[in-house]
Amino acid sequence: MKLTEKLALKALHRVDPETAHSLSIKALTSGLAPAPGPVTSARLKTQIAGIDLPNPVGLAAGFDKNAEALTPLSRAGFGFIEVGAATPRPQPGNPKPRLFRLSEDRAAINRFGFNNEGMEVIAARLAKRPKDAVIGLNLGANKDSDDRASDFARVLAHCGAHLDFATVNVSSPNTEKLRDLQGKAALSALLRGVIETRDGLARRVPVFLKIAPDLDREGIEDIAAVAQDVGIDAVIATNTTLSREGLQSPHREEAGGLSGAPLFEKSTRVLAQLSELLNGTVPLIGVGGISNAEQAYAKICAGASAVQLYTAMVYGGLSLAGDIARDLDDLLARDGFANVADAVGCKRGDWL
Repeated sequence: MKLTEKLALKALHRVDPETAHSLSIKALTSGLAPAPGPVTSARLKTQIAGIDLPNPVGLAAGFDKNAEALTPLSRAGFGFIEVGAATPRPQPGNPKPRLFRLSEDRAAINRFGFNNEGMEVIAARLAKRPKDAVIGLNLGANKDSDDRASDFARVLAHCGAHLDFATVNVSSPNTEKLRDLQGKAALSALLRGVIETRDGLARRVPVFLKIAPDLDREGIEDIAAVAQDVGIDAVIATNTTLSREGLQSPHREEAGGLSGAPLFEKSTRVLAQLSELLNGTVPLIGVGGISNAEQAYAKICAGASAVQLYTAMVYGGLSLAGDIARDLDDLLARDGFANVADAVGCKRGDWL
């Protein structure tokens, strides 16, 4: 991390987290951010769900909720970018404060509640996206919707022409009863509706499913069965957790989803269990607590074909993405892997 980025992070940590986040987006759109361009190599190039990636290190949904910084983010070293979540209608989300920095734990708690400008505004920005980047959209449901399951399909229908992939997000803990849609019957019906909408688009868009880390073994088995049955293209494991185990920060009891370092082991164990159950039939993306290349590599060795970051950038800056990709290349070379795909699941048993 350069001195200018260190100073910028120090300044951002002196203001409330949501203001700091807004300032970060403004800095990106103003060109005041690291832009190393594509970080890639023969070892890092890979595929997921038929999508070619320059490297397997992606940006998780939630950072650029409204697709405001697509071009600068595409130049920041990521192999792919996920924006959103987008809902059919704009919504303000939950009352502020709703984002808390847990510096002692290298973590964050948020209870945003799908605040976004709505699918029409987001689709207009996606229509102007850089064509040389891999960009996906996290699909959400309006809090006051009469039919939340159909909201996901509506957003895909409206935005699908501009996407490389779309993620069904039923795992946010910040919209009341949303996680109820992870139940086997409800999830199967919801995903079939989304896939039916996808199949009506002019171009096939891979559909991913993002799950919670708080599922028990039966819940994980149900997710695996549904993913295979309905033909999901990838599973993202995982979203934030409701657990507060081991936290030190005075903000530890705030309501919302916990992300960052404390989530690493929990999310990786869910990932490994899914990898065992799916056995290569559905690719996985590992998310939760990644702050360095060793942790990204651990997710890959546990069964992930690609990974995503977000909260670690609060503490490590935007340059973290490129740093992790370059260091991951070195780790793969050290262990004799010609390509990152060869390492997927190689140490899954360590997490079971």
